[in-house]
Amino acid sequence: MKIAILGAGAWGTALAIHAAQRHDVTLWSRNAQVLESLRTAGTNQRYLPDVKVPSSMGFTDRLDEAVRDADLLVMATSVAGLEPVAQAVQALQPGDGSALPGVVCLAKGLQASTGRLPHQVLGDALPGRAVGCLSGPSFAQEVAAGLPVALTAASTDEALSHRMVQAFHHGAMRAYRSADLVGVEIGGALKNIMAVATGTCDGLGLGLNARSALLTRGLAEITRFGMAQGAQAETFLGLAGVGDLVLTCTGDLSRNRRVGLLLAKGQSLTDILATLGHVAEGVACCPAVVARAQALGVDLPISRAVLAVIEGRLSPREAVAALLAREPRAE
Repeated sequence: MKIAILGAGAWGTALAIHAAQRHDVTLWSRNAQVLESLRTAGTNQRYLPDVKVPSSMGFTDRLDEAVRDADLLVMATSVAGLEPVAQAVQALQPGDGSALPGVVCLAKGLQASTGRLPHQVLGDALPGRAVGCLSGPSFAQEVAAGLPVALTAASTDEALSHRMVQAFHHGAMRAYRSADLVGVEIGGALKNIMAVATGTCDGLGLGLNARSALLTRGLAEITRFGMAQGAQAETFLGLAGVGDLVLTCTGDLSRNRRVGLLLAKGQSLTDILATLGHVAEGVACCPAVVARAQALGVDLPISRAVLAVIEGRLSPREAVAALLAREPRAE
């Protein structure tokens, strides 16, 4: 299978390394520094230091070259980058009625300006293509190192779900199919917000009891938000729900958790994001999630508390106090 992976951040590079064990893979990037590192050192030193890419893997800064004759397109950009890259791909679409390859999204979040989920952004920008996502508990560094990982391949198009499994289910990676694309994407988006909250909780030294409560109520919050948009409750008990939530909230490699830890230590959000080196999608999508929840009439107290902290309206301790002061209710 010929796979084009568009975006050479840590996760895009890691997935390319994995897929290249079995398939013809081309990694596209417009970052000249990244491409120079791949060409000269055989590593993506900017985003995935010291991990060698296989010699069989191709890489290019030409989008037309990357997508030409591809059987599968993988969008490995941030949520903010999805629309412009997809529009550039659409401009290259053949006008001869040729079959269009399916598109797989790796981004986790909501579009900041519209509150749309990634598959909705891609569906508008790339009409006529089947769209899916690959999600679940997965740190890029571990995938690149060949350590075991299990993911969810979600699409409402059954053929694309099978194609994703064919592309990625080999070696140390397992891929499980799901038709609940909305639920899988919502689990991936909101777990990042919960990771900011959990990092803040841990940074304040509030203990393991508090962390457990936060994870549990966070899962309830994600489930409410998802079901209000037609997702299936059982999705949030799987890899893309509780699996990704636990990893991102407790793993030391989590960028969103690190944001919370540093906020708890009194660092400004501006300084944290400037030194992070990667996108923290929990910060980027939190305002859109809270706005969408308000429109749906869904109560998301943890997400609202995180938003108050990142907007500077409450300190981390004040946000915790506000959550503890909420009126009792049935679980």
